[in-house]
Order: sequence, then C-alpha cells, then structure tokens
Amino acid sequence: MPKIQAGNITMNYDQQGSGEPLLLIPYLAADYACYAFQVADYSNGIHKAHISGLSLGAATGIWLAAKYPDRVKSLSLHSGWPRSDAYIKTVVQGWQVMAKALNSVPEMVIQGIFPWCFTPGLYAQKPDYIQALSDFVRGRPKQPIDTFIQQSDAVMAHDAEGELGKIRAPTQITFGRHDMVTSTRFADRLKNGIKDSELHIFEDCSHAPLYENVAAFNEKTLGFLSKHAG
Repeated sequence: MPKIQAGNITMNYDQQGSGEPLLLIPYLAADYACYAFQVADYSNGIHKAHISGLSLGAATGIWLAAKYPDRVKSLSLHSGWPRSDAYIKTVVQGWQVMAKALNSVPEMVIQGIFPWCFTPGLYAQKPDYIQALSDFVRGRPKQPIDTFIQQSDAVMAHDAEGELGKIRAPTQITFGRHDMVTSTRFADRLKNGIKDSELHIFEDCSHAPLYENVAAFNEKTLGFLSKHAG
C-alpha cells in the first residue's frame, strides 16, 4: 500500500459484513460494488478511480467496472473468478461449517482459509510471518458468524459471467500458480471475456500473492497502474 499511496488518493474500506459498523442484511457481490462507490462519494468525492481487488474484492471489481464503466480508470483483478462453480461452493461451505464449529471467524480464517491462501513453502520458510498475519487477523474487529455466513453466501452466489463484456477499462488479471480455489481454470474465461485485458501468473504463489511475494506483486501491479495513470 505505501508505494501505491505515493502520489495517489487511496481508499481501503471494510466490506459489508466485516469491520465496523456491521450491516446485517443479505447481499450479493453486485451490492458490494454499489457500496464501494457510495463510500467513495461520501468520504472523498471520488468520481473516477483505479479499482483493485483480491478474491471477493476482485469479484466486486468486476461488478464495479461493468455497472459503472465511466467511473473506472483501470481494473486489477487478483485471484478473481467470473462465476462460482461447484468446487468453490464446496470449499466455502466447508469454511462455514468450520466457523460454526469453532464459534470464531478469526480462528476459522487462520486454520481454515490461510492454508488455501499460502503455499506450504511459506509456512515452512517463514513461520514468523504466518504468525504475524495470524496476529493481525486476531487483532481486527471480530466478525460475527452470521455476517460471515452472509458474506460467504455472496461468494457462492457470485455470477458475473454475463457482465464481462460490459467492462471497458484496461484490466490486469493475475493468479497464483498454486491457487486451487480460484485457480487458473478461470484465466481464459476472464481474459477472453474482458476485451482490453492482460494476464499474469505468479509462479510461486497461491491465492494471496500480495502477501506471499510482495516484491513481485508490487512490481507487476504498480507497473500496470503507471501505464494507465492519469
């Protein structure tokens, strides 16, 4: 973030159902898109922006760029997917079961989601880093289980396949080679569906390259942003 923030107005906000305040209403990924620009309008008066998102943030980004094409300068989709398939739904349902069993969303994230986000090599080579990330999750406002269920239901319901052709912004699409949840099985569908797009694979990463290989992630994403600055 510091490198991106240099010379730019940046906005990093809590999605509905996380952080504070909590909104206890059903929602879809498309609703997150509306909320994002409501935050931008209210807090900063930002009319047009570079949009970057990871995972559910990438799903939100697809909807943002499709619903509000005149407000998106560029789009960066990291570990995104156009429509949830049976594999994603099965994995996410497992997270829901684990959250209820542990009675803790933070512990479910650390024990259940982290292993999908990071490679075995990161656990072996940087245990202190994994611990620091775990401490960060435990230090955040604790998400109630019911709002996590709503949020993860939105992940399973995500279907923006028919929206890809509406995206006009130059788009960067990235995946981690070792990601299984949103794997490169979605690469061609996103690349072919979004006209002005480019694809990059982080060869040594899983679902969260921005944490696993910070230097490579910064180099690639900042290069893309610089190319479309203005």
